[in-house]
Amino acid sequence: MPQPLDPSPADPSAAAAAEPGWEQADLLSLAFAAPPAPAVVPPAPEPEPVPVPAAQPVSLVPAGPSAPQRLLILDTETTGLDPAQHHCIEVGAVLFEVPHRAVLGQVSFLLPCDSNGAEAINGIDPAVSRLPQPWRSGLACFEALLESADVVLAHNAAFDRQWFGVGPLPAIHKPWLCSMEDLRWPAERQLRPNPSVRDLALAYGVPVWAAHRALTDCIYLAQVFERCAELETLLQQGLEPRRLYRARVSYEERHRAREAGFRWNDPVSGAWTRRLSEREVERLGFPVVPVEEPQERRSA
Repeated sequence: MPQPLDPSPADPSAAAAAEPGWEQADLLSLAFAAPPAPAVVPPAPEPEPVPVPAAQPVSLVPAGPSAPQRLLILDTETTGLDPAQHHCIEVGAVLFEVPHRAVLGQVSFLLPCDSNGAEAINGIDPAVSRLPQPWRSGLACFEALLESADVVLAHNAAFDRQWFGVGPLPAIHKPWLCSMEDLRWPAERQLRPNPSVRDLALAYGVPVWAAHRALTDCIYLAQVFERCAELETLLQQGLEPRRLYRARVSYEERHRAREAGFRWNDPVSGAWTRRLSEREVERLGFPVVPVEEPQERRSA
């Protein structure tokens, strides 16, 4: 009698597949299976501590003067050298804004006079100064520009400032700077210690087209300042307190004083002198001694 066939296959997986509900059982086993162990992530390294700079000691030395924001560049033409005997015949002024290297305003006017002993130098006919012209309005404009300025600057300021507070010109009580004596121009410009306006203009590539009129000299200086990258430093150092010093050099070494900008017989007779700040004195290569400045220079 033939034996009945065994319905169970030899392959267990086939048997499991033949059993009803195996798919559900398999999904349940997956659902309740233990999750895989998380990957071990090494801890992040501790951040390097940021060094904190040590506290700086507070300086008890007062700060030097700050650079002015606005300059009133001015120049005068006169009938002579002595305010007691002569008169100012022309005033020119340019209001210059330092941070933007820009001219904000300018004015020039003639003051009436009967004679001009310096006509050969400045070319101003006294008869022209007496022609009808609004010089009082020009003077009022000058005073408005002066009010807006921080510092008054002139080339050879000791000469120009002595004419203000005399006659119709107002007294000026703002700080003065001299572009000839107080400003130490960069060495690469190869200027002498006390350069002229013409020297400065040519050194900075400014064309020189006229001379010895008040406004033209102011325009030259304004154009030099427009080209001067270190202007703030020059002005700041120029405002440092100064006093008159005499060079202690022998006759054989007098060239050292001359090359450093000292003047012979001016303003002290028989001496090489120059007005210097303490910082400039320390940089000299020869000894100096302070001297009493003449009264007319101190009050100028």
